[in-house]
Amino acid sequence: MKKRANKKTNPRLVNLISLLKDTSRQNEVNVWRDVATRLEAPARNYAEVNLSKINRYASDGEIIVVPGKVLGSGMLDTSVKIAALTFSASAATKILEANGQCLTIEELLKDNPKGSRIRILR
Repeated sequence: MKKRANKKTNPRLVNLISLLKDTSRQNEVNVWRDVATRLEAPARNYAEVNLSKINRYASDGEIIVVPGKVLGSGMLDTSVKIAALTFSASAATKILEANGQCLTIEELLKDNPKGSRIRILR
């Protein structure tokens, strides 16, 4: 049986992984390298984080990175900035109702290239 190559076909994901690695190299920050390696894994291994877990582990005003999808199960009481690959519709509305922010990983990378004060949840 022929082994399949580990090539991503989503151009956004390919560009994001290379951008994360480049930023990690330029700023000598391992946070972005870690997010890139998690996104290089098969899609079935991506993180799927519920809002209840974010509410449990995040404090007010914190920056959370989810290398995968944020799901809308649970309540969110804290105002946090969340960057993820994708958001479910219910998660996005609940985050905005809690005075939080929904960002793509690309937007967070542009705002915070040093990767300071970031917590990765999976």
